Amino acid sequence: MRQFHARAGHLRVPRKHIEQIGTEAGLVGRQNGTDGVVVAKLGTWLDNVRRRAAKLPERRRVELDQLGMRW
Repeated sequence: MRQFHARAGHLRVPRKHIEQIGTEAGLVGRQNGTDGVVVAKLGTWLDNVRRRAAKLPERRRVELDQLGMRW
């Protein structure tokens, strides 16, 4: 999400957007490709976060607000 925000300057991510994140950022997990890239369904994730905004911890909401989250 921070990578998208740094590149685009906003968090108006299309629902079907997929972000590819290099593992040099310290990310590991099942979604790792063989080329060292993590694939994140950022648009879907942000849509789900928006739908569950009331359940987010206050600290997380503040962090997202600082990035300009569109609720």
